[in-house]
Amino acid sequence: MINFADFLLLLVAVFWGVTFKLVQNAIADMPVFMFLFLRFFLSFLLMFILFYKKISFDKNSLKAAFILGMLNFLVFSFQTFGLLYSPSSIVAFITGLYVILTPVVAFLFFKKHISVYAIIGVILAFLGIYLLTGADIEGFGRGETLTFIGAVFVALHINYTDIYSKKYNLYTLVTFQFLATSLLSLLFTPFEKGDISFSADVITGLIVTVLFATVFAYFIQTYAQKFTTPTKTAVIFAMEPVSAAIFGYFYGEHLSIIQIIGAVLVILAMLISETGDLLFRKIFKGA
Repeated sequence: MINFADFLLLLVAVFWGVTFKLVQNAIADMPVFMFLFLRFFLSFLLMFILFYKKISFDKNSLKAAFILGMLNFLVFSFQTFGLLYSPSSIVAFITGLYVILTPVVAFLFFKKHISVYAIIGVILAFLGIYLLTGADIEGFGRGETLTFIGAVFVALHINYTDIYSKKYNLYTLVTFQFLATSLLSLLFTPFEKGDISFSADVITGLIVTVLFATVFAYFIQTYAQKFTTPTKTAVIFAMEPVSAAIFGYFYGEHLSIIQIIGAVLVILAMLISETGDLLFRKIFKGA
């Protein structure tokens, strides 16, 4: 059955998917790295104000938080620059490859066991994301390469979160991960072109992403990964493009039959990954 930790991760995926359109609107009025700096620095301030009494300032926790923040920054950076050279559908599909890369990284670098049901879930999620995004890859150029590197960093971030969440202070990991990401983003703001405009879309994007897609989402991810595996986390996070597609529908974006099939496959992948072992035992017990 889907446990409470997995349900929390599902909420995170939904929030990330819902805010995709809001972020897209916001960065049309503000340079990307400046938006990222504001998003993560405001998140850092909010976390610090709310939980400063629970934060540990020990060296190991701070070091782990910085590593997570650096990986998080690299994810956003490579995805963003990938969008400069490739269509968003291609970027979305290649980013979704972290569903496959996460268990591969877990097995090769961290010696994590992968269940057969998780593997089935990974394959179905991969196919579902492909159909959902409508990707049509004819060549693998600069944009595709940058995006693929970003997907590798997503897989690394999930795996390192799995390790660190079980060893170090939760509040330190989340709070100072935000600070690291914001400071790294700030370093690159001088190289961006474009005016800084606090339009309604930017303000809305900051409020929603800070409260729900950053403070809530990263706190819940770090907490919930204490109780589940990196592979299951990746499969559950495959719900992000599903929720993005559903939310986009209410903004007037059309969903084709193929995309709906893709969304169903992602949901099926999550269910098999979570309940496959239970269903298998019930079927053979009743046989």
